[in-house]
Amino acid sequence: MGEQNWAGNVDYGAARLLRPTSVEQLQDMVRHAGRVRVVGSRHSFNELVSTPDTLISLAELPFDIEVGADGRTATVPGAATYGAVTAALHAHGLALPALASLPHISVAGACATGTHGSGDGVKGLASAVTAVEFVQADGALETLRRNDPEFAAAVVNLGAIGAVVRVTFDVVPAFDIRQDVYDDVQIGPYGDELLDALGQAYSVSLFSDFGSDRFTMAWLKRKVPSDGFAAPSPTWRGGPLADGARHPVPGQPPLGTTRQSTVGPWHERLPHFRLDVPPSSAGNELQSEFLVPRGQAPAAWRALLQVREVIAPLLQISEVRSIAGEEQWLSPAYARDSVGFHFTWVPDVVGVDLALTVLEPLLAQFDARPHWGKVFVTPVREVAHRYPRIADFAAVVHRRDPEGRFRNRFVEQVIGSHA
Repeated sequence: MGEQNWAGNVDYGAARLLRPTSVEQLQDMVRHAGRVRVVGSRHSFNELVSTPDTLISLAELPFDIEVGADGRTATVPGAATYGAVTAALHAHGLALPALASLPHISVAGACATGTHGSGDGVKGLASAVTAVEFVQADGALETLRRNDPEFAAAVVNLGAIGAVVRVTFDVVPAFDIRQDVYDDVQIGPYGDELLDALGQAYSVSLFSDFGSDRFTMAWLKRKVPSDGFAAPSPTWRGGPLADGARHPVPGQPPLGTTRQSTVGPWHERLPHFRLDVPPSSAGNELQSEFLVPRGQAPAAWRALLQVREVIAPLLQISEVRSIAGEEQWLSPAYARDSVGFHFTWVPDVVGVDLALTVLEPLLAQFDARPHWGKVFVTPVREVAHRYPRIADFAAVVHRRDPEGRFRNRFVEQVIGSHA
């Protein structure tokens, strides 16, 4: 069929793609389609979505936002992009506490893979979810809520429990963020000062091209006025305030980045990129990310710097971010405050895989967990063993979908030895 992911490095291999326009039509499709996988914004970089049978896209289901009567929750379509959802929430004076770098990704897909934003006190996107409504394998429409004993398996779910049609979030009052960028930042010798730097704002992103021990840039996003911050300091960690807009990848034009050195609404500053500009052209990058316990992050970063000659030739940019621990069983930040090391690679599949054969054993000594939707070479079964509740997750999947209608080879490898 030729259906591919956003980067063009994965052909889903599906025999057919279905696009229901109503939940009832989706239920009927699931009952009769055999094995299915749900495809979202296609921003995964591995075989997570692949299937030889049926792909289902929910992008044509109706878009509607329902705000709870108390103004503390909002129910949104699972297939909607975060950019569309956040704009609608902001119009109601509401906000989500965290957003990923890209607003173009789908709500259900981002949550299903454990995607996150940044901040010592900010949990992953799935932690804001209070309920998830999905069509399960028999076509029935089911809802799991936060007080349900199976809920911790239902949001970061790898697409294994069903087709998520609606998600309910906890929301907070809308807030403003000031975003500033500093060039050529020195944070070393990478002991506690790294962790201290990551906690210096509501959200901190440190970028490195592995050309030196210094970070090429630091992006600081501060709440206004609650962080007590109005005017930026002219320097931060030895680096000057940027004299113009920056793109995370040095040398790239900043046309699609969110505005810097200004105050603006949360949904227009927490992401690095703007919704109205498409992300970088398909095929221009691959991505990997590994989360380690926060206390292990300085040692892990020092270890990565020791193999910079392996990383740098294939790297566009690396990003270091802090994530608060969360309760979702398959979240890479499950039960531990974490730091994520993200790598945006050049589109060289063979070269990146070779580099990862060096990086992943190195990071394994720090109990690194790969992002479920990115490129990694460690066997999926081995990765699954790094999750203390994997057997509980597998039990929920088998109970909800005993015939494996929503499973593919990737998911079977995750739960196989824990069935």
